[in-house]
Amino acid sequence: MPNSRTNQAAGRPQHRSIGFALLSSVLVSAVAGCTSVPLQPANSLASYDGLTKVDGRIRKAEYKAVPEDLKVSKTVYIEPTVVSPTAAQSTIKPADQALVATVVSRALCVGVSDRFVVTGDRENADLIVHATVTRIVPTNATAAGLSTAASIGASFAASSVPVPRIPLGLGGLAVEAEATTRDGKQAGAMVWSKGANFVTTGARMSKIGDAYSLAESFGSDFSKMLVTGKTPFKFGFPKFPSYQKLKSGLGGKPKYQACERFGRAPGLKDFAGSQLGLPPSWTDKPVRPQSQ
Repeated sequence: MPNSRTNQAAGRPQHRSIGFALLSSVLVSAVAGCTSVPLQPANSLASYDGLTKVDGRIRKAEYKAVPEDLKVSKTVYIEPTVVSPTAAQSTIKPADQALVATVVSRALCVGVSDRFVVTGDRENADLIVHATVTRIVPTNATAAGLSTAASIGASFAASSVPVPRIPLGLGGLAVEAEATTRDGKQAGAMVWSKGANFVTTGARMSKIGDAYSLAESFGSDFSKMLVTGKTPFKFGFPKFPSYQKLKSGLGGKPKYQACERFGRAPGLKDFAGSQLGLPPSWTDKPVRPQSQ
């Protein structure tokens, strides 16, 4: 009669091989199941010269930071983000476009608050930041709904295996932004695009479901570059967010009063809504429609 320990030991390499194969399959699928959004300049920047290129499959960017100008700056004014007329298909409602723009502005304001004083006085600010949404790739709301239903069904079945969303109809976002000094010199600039992927981007039943999530990602990237004066795309271990970011992210009062003009994050209410795949407009509202 075969020894059970021998059988278990013999099975371990096979299990490891199966596990490695499954992991490899997931990683390959994650790369394949994403939206590639090309960079889309909107001619809203003073200059596109001297930008450093970052070309990833999911995220693409061109950026420039002038450390000496950013380092001496103390105050910053955030202009409301605008939406380029060519940014979205006509099927996306103006209110939804405005919501994406609001999230970009809010994320920028909270992000730069880690180092700068955000002011409502544009004329006397050391830096003036403006951003333009240049493209919104719509999310297929039906596919997102099916993904949500599958995920909820798996949780009811007490499955320990996470269910990725259906890799169809994924959305995306493209934005460009610039920070200029009081005398008009370009201290930082970025042209940025990112597509959703079916593993890490949660499905929401809305045409702006993915763009809404990615708007905060852009705000984080651009504000981090301004705060550090360095590239935000360097690989490394993620840092724990500051207290003011955590507080604002949970819907609390922002560090500076000037950020109130972009509204407060919906916090836990939106987190709960996202788990059910609810449209962002059910839990968050735009401050006001912006157009270019």
